[in-house]
Amino acid sequence: MIKLGGHAMHDARINTPALEQLAQDVSALRRGGDEVVIVHGGGPQIASLLTRLNVREVFHEGLRVTDTATLEVVALALGSLNQVVTAALNRAGLESVGLSGADASFLRASMLGDAWGRVGAAPRVDVSVVTRVWDAGWIPVVSPLAVDDDGQLLNCNADTVAGALAGALEATTLLLLSDVDQLRRDPDDPRTALDHVSSDEVDALLHAGAARDGMRPKMRAALDALQGGARRVVLADGRREHAVAGAIAGTTPVTEVRASD
Repeated sequence: MIKLGGHAMHDARINTPALEQLAQDVSALRRGGDEVVIVHGGGPQIASLLTRLNVREVFHEGLRVTDTATLEVVALALGSLNQVVTAALNRAGLESVGLSGADASFLRASMLGDAWGRVGAAPRVDVSVVTRVWDAGWIPVVSPLAVDDDGQLLNCNADTVAGALAGALEATTLLLLSDVDQLRRDPDDPRTALDHVSSDEVDALLHAGAARDGMRPKMRAALDALQGGARRVVLADGRREHAVAGAIAGTTPVTEVRASD
């Protein structure tokens, strides 16, 4: 399970080095017998489109507040980015199909709370949609939109979706690619970067406020994935060359999260 942060795809075009390297790394995983799911965010792309359309951007506890106007922009930006990632993989010979949680309603969620508007929480996964895509020999590329019980769209944090999917699919590895290398015990001190951390330690860092802003949903996603059945979670900087291969091989700085005994 690979989660691409929008910052890792700042220049999102089909032939960018980042997406070409992603395709090469995914090809290597497939040759090794691994099935792959890709979930992408799109924060910078959403922010850029909101600015162009003069829609105000608001965050609360690290998550984008999503009113009706913002949801329309989110859906446009995520749909465009999904097509770029899918097309880049197909261009490299990897048969891929773009999905959102609205497709076959395979991601269902409820609203997180009034403070966030149309933001989804605790998405429930219909894993049969992913397994049928795999059975066809394709790679699912998932944008983090879900539907509620009335079939209405919800904006889900991409880390949250990746955590739910990784848990439901009992992934061997959930790789969270972002714009930072590692989790830090003190967010302002790079000397406190953590190579390995247990789920209990992550929980303590969340309660202490050491995991803040965008790191909070990542670490919550890590806990969700491990509790759901994933074996490990790895946090890495997706802006590095061959970020997926380097993180999996341990040749680049990462933080690995494993379930506590």
